[in-house]
Amino acid sequence: MEKPTRTDTNAGATIAHVGIAVRGLAEGVSFYRDILRMPEVPLSDSDGAKIVGLAAGDSLVELLEAEAPDSPIGKFVAKRGPGIHHICFAVDDLDATLRRCRDAGLRIIDETPRLGAEGKRVAFLHPSATAGVLVELTEK
Repeated sequence: MEKPTRTDTNAGATIAHVGIAVRGLAEGVSFYRDILRMPEVPLSDSDGAKIVGLAAGDSLVELLEAEAPDSPIGKFVAKRGPGIHHICFAVDDLDATLRRCRDAGLRIIDETPRLGAEGKRVAFLHPSATAGVLVELTEK
């Protein structure tokens, strides 16, 4: 059997975006947009966070600024400082993927998918189940 390549479009999950928590959107936007020349992509805010999307090939970098100190992003920045908050994988079938996670005994934060940014169905997996990384799942 042939080993898949990095450009194999028949692969399972793909990286939809990487969420980066920032103290202020201006600091992050300047680096990603002005230095790396990543174009901004309009996104709607979600879960108590202001969001700026930046195109990175077929994926996005989402910069997340807390709207309140007690929001998930506000708590994250207060505890850990700015940095990578989560990685989001797009899967073919979110419900089937969550079933596989349950069957494998993985800790799931969102047992039932909910609406995330841009009105897409999402579910989060606890970092204890994913090698220490908060994982968001969404459908392709």
